Amino acid sequence: MPDADDFSELCRRLRASDRAAYAAVFEALYKPLFRYVRSLTKDRAVARDLTQDVFVRLWDARESLDPNQSLKAYLYRTARNLAYNHHRNSETRSEKEDDIRQDADVQPAAPTPPDAAAEGEWLEERLRTWIADLPTRQREALVLSRFEGLSHDQIAEVMDISPRTVNNHIVRALKRLRNHVDDYKPDLLANP
Repeated sequence: MPDADDFSELCRRLRASDRAAYAAVFEALYKPLFRYVRSLTKDRAVARDLTQDVFVRLWDARESLDPNQSLKAYLYRTARNLAYNHHRNSETRSEKEDDIRQDADVQPAAPTPPDAAAEGEWLEERLRTWIADLPTRQREALVLSRFEGLSHDQIAEVMDISPRTVNNHIVRALKRLRNHVDDYKPDLLANP
């Protein structure tokens, strides 16, 4: 993946409508942005559409890009805004549908722990669930940091908060996850 200087140069080239620079940015950031949007939307098809929209917006806004600003943070912020807009629109649509019909009151069955051979896979699935259940800001900061590799400063720019607040969100998220793991299997994270 290109470093900050490379992205700055790509940004300059994008401002000049350089299609090769656009392709390079797409190649470098499509998959990480897709993973990020998918972590927010939890829907592969929606994430794919929104990630494509991020790049459409990049091309449309290319002449107004600032090479002194982080292009990576700009794209993650755009992705975040699109995902949140989609979520808000989906909630509104869902509320209207709920007004039209009555939902059945069905409780899903609680997952049962698997046999020892599949315990690792089961724990991985539980971790995904626990991450998904984190408060929105904690989950977002954790995903951007641990899965997308953004710095605290870049995350702060994406989330429009201070780097210290980013750190606080990540610390709280990790503490919650550790508590879940300790509740599930108390000796799993113990030091030997």
